[in-house]
Formats: sequence, C-alpha cells, structure tokens
Amino acid sequence: MTTGGNRHAIEQCAVPAQTFRMGDASGDARWTDGEGPVHPVTLDAFRIDATTVTNADFARFAADTGYVTEAESFGFSAVFHLAVTAPDGAIMGRVRGTPWWLGVRGADWRRPGGPGSTIDALDDHPVVHVSWNDANAYCAWAGRALPTEAQWECASRAGHDGLRYPWGDDLDAPHRCNIWQGRFPVENTLDDGHLTTAPVRTYRPNEYGLWQTVGNVWEWCADWWNETTYERGPVTSPSGPSAGIAKVTRGGSYLCHESYCDRYRNSARSSNTPDSSAGNIGFRTVAR
Repeated sequence: MTTGGNRHAIEQCAVPAQTFRMGDASGDARWTDGEGPVHPVTLDAFRIDATTVTNADFARFAADTGYVTEAESFGFSAVFHLAVTAPDGAIMGRVRGTPWWLGVRGADWRRPGGPGSTIDALDDHPVVHVSWNDANAYCAWAGRALPTEAQWECASRAGHDGLRYPWGDDLDAPHRCNIWQGRFPVENTLDDGHLTTAPVRTYRPNEYGLWQTVGNVWEWCADWWNETTYERGPVTSPSGPSAGIAKVTRGGSYLCHESYCDRYRNSARSSNTPDSSAGNIGFRTVAR
C-alpha cells in the first residue's frame, strides 16, 4: 500500500482499535523521563509504517521538492565520535555533558559521518540527521503524519501490555535489536555487526509487523515533551501538551547501553528540540 499520490512507498501495518496500558511496568524508568504512572490509553485503529523512513525514501522526497534539511542549512550536525569521517578542520568540538558527540561541519543526511562519508550503499538504512521539522516536512509531502507517542508505544507493544521489549522482557540471544555491545562509548565489539545503523529490515518484526521499534535510531513523535504528561493528560487518543520546547523521541538507538542509556524499551521516553539533528535520530510515519 502506498499513500500521498504513491510518494510514500513503505509497507503499512494495521494497529487495531484498543485500550492498552501505557508506561513503564518493569521498574526500569528514570523518574526524570516521565514513564509513569502506568495508565490505560484508548486509541482508534491506525496504520503505521513497517519501518523507519529510509535514505532511499527521503532521497525521493528531496529530489521531488528540492528540500534542504536543517543540518544542511546550519552546515553541521552531531556525529558519534567513532563514526566521524571528516578532516580535523571539520570538527567543531565535543558536546558538553556527552563528549562522545562531536559537532561536525558538513554532516547531514547524505553524509552521515561528515564530509568524507556517503550513503551510496545505505539505501535501506534509516535516514538520519533529520530534525523534527524535516520529518514533518516529509510528512506534509507524503500526506502522512508523525505518530503520537501513544500510537508509537501501542504499535511497538503489538498487543502485549507490560513487556519491556516488543518480544518480551529479556534481550536473549541471538541479538534482537541494534544496540551497543562492549564498553560505552570507547569500545564496540560489533557482536551484532553494526557500529551505527542497520538496514531497516534487520532482526525480526513484532507481531504487528513493525521492524526495529527499539534500537537502531530514535524516532520522532508528534508530541511536545513534558515529563508530567502521564500524570495529567487525557487517556483517549492523547496527543501530548499543546506547547513546549522539545519534541518526544522514542525507541532508543544503536548507542544505547545498559551502562548509560537503557532506553531501548517500549515505554522509554526522550526528547530533543525540533531543529536538532544527529546521526542516531530518524522517524516513521502514520496515515492521517
């Protein structure tokens, strides 16, 4: 199935109407992330992308519209230090508090590691270095929308309330998702074969047919961020606060590790400003 005048070609997964329990039921949440309390949420049926938007998908949008992403406009983006492919002169410095992130001039969705990199062999990888504003522009072109975080969590859980991950409560072996192995952030053993992104159809889909809702890349959601949303928000088709400073991201990324960021879980929440981009943030869409 395609939408938006056949512009958006990603396979669709049907999520039935339901009431599910939203929030952390496993005791893993950090209180600052606002993953509680667990509460019932009722949603109408909706359709969501089976995968995140790929480099090939985003390239069609950019070619059709001439769209310039915010990273391209600003002239830089954030790149993980082991993934940088750039001359020393392109390195702007380390991000305060997270020194494994470097500001790199010339890093953008076409050059995810910096000016010495390309996406020539990465058509089926998630597009990264896209801001919330960029993702929203893609949605406008494709006749789509970003999922609310309630839709995102419901789709990731695939009918299994309370579970830590889409498949259960344990990571198990073989690998189930693209996260960090080794000593973060200095050594990645590459046990799963991926230093950064994996192709979007890696591992196994959940029972609704969604691939890699946890790990690989953080996914932008429609909602404004607030750590107290669950304490006071509506429980029928919630869409988050009416205003804010940052937008919700969900699912964790290839940089998540239990020693630092264990947010590769169904209920985990994070956020970033709408104009921010990095090498581990992408998005998937829902039908309007």
